[in-house]
Amino acid sequence: MDLLLDSFISAILLLKSLDAELYAIVLVSLKVASSSTLIASFLGIPAGFAIAFKEFPGKRTVITILNTLLALPTVVVGLFVYAFISRRGIFGPLDLLYTQKAIIIGQVILIIPIVTTFTIAAISHIDDRYRKTAMTLGATTFQTAIVIFREGRFGIMAAVIASFGRVIAEVGISMMLGGNAKGFTRTMTTAMALEYDKGEFILAVALGVILLMISFTVNLFFNYLQGRARV
Repeated sequence: MDLLLDSFISAILLLKSLDAELYAIVLVSLKVASSSTLIASFLGIPAGFAIAFKEFPGKRTVITILNTLLALPTVVVGLFVYAFISRRGIFGPLDLLYTQKAIIIGQVILIIPIVTTFTIAAISHIDDRYRKTAMTLGATTFQTAIVIFREGRFGIMAAVIASFGRVIAEVGISMMLGGNAKGFTRTMTTAMALEYDKGEFILAVALGVILLMISFTVNLFFNYLQGRARV
């Protein structure tokens, strides 16, 4: 108990000192998590709209697969991407392994099912009369999608926030594809794992405090959006 308390006090002092290494790690984490969330949103939201709007053979199967992928382990994604970007892989010549780009690729694959599934759920709860009315008034498919987006914007934003929360706290992909290189691919979670292995708890606890603060803020915003969606 004394070890934890002493580490926590030292971590708070480290946070106040604006330690360069600490905040460099936080910056890398925020950069890759934000980038992967943005890319997954650009891909997943339109995909969710397309699946929700269109009727096609196997639609239920596609939705079931997406729901299953919500529980996709990060290490499985890491192994899958590693097989493609390692030196013996198809994309080996691109030298992506152990870079921030590799982490982003893995994280995008991880959260696209989250964005897509939550978008489908948000749109499915919207009264179909909005779509029919817009089309009756002569709206194009794109204009109709804008109308639906406005109605389901809180649910869609919740999907984006949930995806960000998923990648900011993951460790498997960052470790396997990023390599935990200091100042380059070291994220909060990989740094915490490294410091734990070294028996150095101060930096790990400081990063844990920051990660909890970020997660708490994300969840507060998520709950806020859910509350707005019910109004």
